[in-house]
Amino acid sequence: MSIAHPSRKSPLPDCELRQRDAQFSLCAGREQIVLVGLDGTEQWLCPAHAAAVWLTNPTLRFSAKTRPEGISAVMGQAFGDGGGRR
Repeated sequence: MSIAHPSRKSPLPDCELRQRDAQFSLCAGREQIVLVGLDGTEQWLCPAHAAAVWLTNPTLRFSAKTRPEGISAVMGQAFGDGGGRR
């Protein structure tokens, strides 16, 4: 019987795992966003892909694994960066 230890490295975002051409990346930002579905399934995404997925699927929620800076990056991608102060 062997005991497998989980890797300490963060998993690659799902959007990067599915990319075929490594030279052309559609991902924006390095922050890893973790979205969780109603069934508990996690999706690890970059902010741009997380914004697109989150806006199209209202049942997803941000995991506690997502840092506040990451959520801010998703909101910036989803709704624009605000353009500064008034």
